[in-house]
Amino acid sequence: MANILKPLMIGDLEVRIPIVLGGMGVRVSTASLASAVAEAGGAGTIASVGLAYGIDETGREIVEASDEALRNEIRDAKRLTRGVVGVNIMVALSNFENLVRTAVEERADFIVSGAGLPLRLPEHTEGASTKLIPIVSSARAADLIIKTWKKKYERFPDAIVVEGPDAGGHIGFKLADLQGHTAGRLEDIFNDVLILAREYEQEYNTRIPVIPAGGIFDGKDMARFLKMGAGGVQMATRFVATFECSVSEKFKAMYLAAKEEDVIIIDSPVGMPARAIRNNFTDKFLSGGERMKFRCSYRCLRTCNPATVPYCIAKALGNASQGDIDNAVIFAGANVSKVNKIVSVKDLMETIVGEALLELQ
Repeated sequence: MANILKPLMIGDLEVRIPIVLGGMGVRVSTASLASAVAEAGGAGTIASVGLAYGIDETGREIVEASDEALRNEIRDAKRLTRGVVGVNIMVALSNFENLVRTAVEERADFIVSGAGLPLRLPEHTEGASTKLIPIVSSARAADLIIKTWKKKYERFPDAIVVEGPDAGGHIGFKLADLQGHTAGRLEDIFNDVLILAREYEQEYNTRIPVIPAGGIFDGKDMARFLKMGAGGVQMATRFVATFECSVSEKFKAMYLAAKEEDVIIIDSPVGMPARAIRNNFTDKFLSGGERMKFRCSYRCLRTCNPATVPYCIAKALGNASQGDIDNAVIFAGANVSKVNKIVSVKDLMETIVGEALLELQ
């Protein structure tokens, strides 16, 4: 059935089924999940942040450990599939440049980059075939990236991911707008970026597919955006509840048990709002006034000040993936309450495609 759908073309890279796995950090989107999505015809994404979590780094630099961990994940994924596998690398990471170079050296098919504007991303990938995909939450941000890349590097994004306010994890909107439901709709933001991309395509005879993300849950959602002109869609939350996702079964159980009212917006220690599933850990810090004692051997995020933040978000997210739920932050998208069973990636992809085809026909 999938061959009826138009493939997502990212430069000369063909993604047979136009679904991109969203990068979920601190060992959620690892090689096992990314390769399964790629093998099923989509684009698998390894999240680079926090891959070294839990590794004994005695006498080693965290930068070196992170590079090695990313290198191993890319190699593992490529051993498991010949499909399209890329890497998500957050601009806010202190070792952003190192991770980009590692991804290029390992011939990742693409790098998708957000949590800041990746204005200098092409600088670290010159001469490589790796495709570059910025993540934006507004047409203004997309325009600034396109203009900067054109002026400084004489190139355009190979695609653009537009992330809306219903996404899980750290979100590129103001906390007050998310809590007050005034951040706008993904459909409107996507349409603004699509219009902008079409203008550049016509003026410079190029192609910039636009990929919506955040709150896209099923084939109906996928079909709606494909009808609007999307090159494909990015999905993340739905893929946590798969056999191939390497997180703890306790993590997956939180997804299955989550109700709509359990999904909250928190003020992350790194200075960005984030969407998570409410638990005892988040209740402790939502009430305010409490600070967890911890030692930070390395500032993994530029926006984090270990001396003042209430807890270490990297450790809390690492605890989640390992199943220490009582000391964890569990990131999830707005539609996590719709997740009701754990399935294989192959079955999930076939279900989504089947739903999309019914809508498109």
